[in-house]
Amino acid sequence: MAGFATSRPASFALAAFLTFLSIFAFLLAVGAERRRSTGKVVPDQYDDRSYCLYDTDASTVYGVAAFFVLLLAQVLVTGVTRCLCFGPALSSRGCTVASFVLSWLTFLTAEACLIGGSAKNAYHTKYLGYYMKHDLVTCATLRKGVFAAAAAMMLINLVASLMYYWSYTKAATGGFIKHQNEVGIGMTDYGLDKGGSGP
Repeated sequence: MAGFATSRPASFALAAFLTFLSIFAFLLAVGAERRRSTGKVVPDQYDDRSYCLYDTDASTVYGVAAFFVLLLAQVLVTGVTRCLCFGPALSSRGCTVASFVLSWLTFLTAEACLIGGSAKNAYHTKYLGYYMKHDLVTCATLRKGVFAAAAAMMLINLVASLMYYWSYTKAATGGFIKHQNEVGIGMTDYGLDKGGSGP
């Protein structure tokens, strides 16, 4: 396997880049949690209706940005390891398979929280009733913890992805090289110059 999987310096470079992307996405998710839209009920000055007045939509921007940054990290590690579908046989390595599954589960959970939270945060309630007749009490807002859950999943995803990549790289290089050396030694032992019987 060429590229990152066979070069030790490149392996550290990729691990560092994956860590950077995941931490960056984590910070964006934390920012999205802290900047969730809030709304307050106010009367309309032109008629007898009440409506919700919302503040900034920065949380939606942070959430969408975190979605794509995390997606980039997952695509990168999947492309380098060929999604565990090609290359050396790794079905016998339980750590690699377990890390692969955990990486994808946490990735999908985090992405679902990010996109769902961003969409919900962008939804703004408008006029819902006549003021003094059907007075609003609360405004529709995103509940606490959605982006925080995504951030937590990102940290687990980072650990699982690094373990998966490390296990895959170890099997893709060390195991193949060891097998090559064993074959070479076997062929040398049975050469004509070692006293083996010839034709």
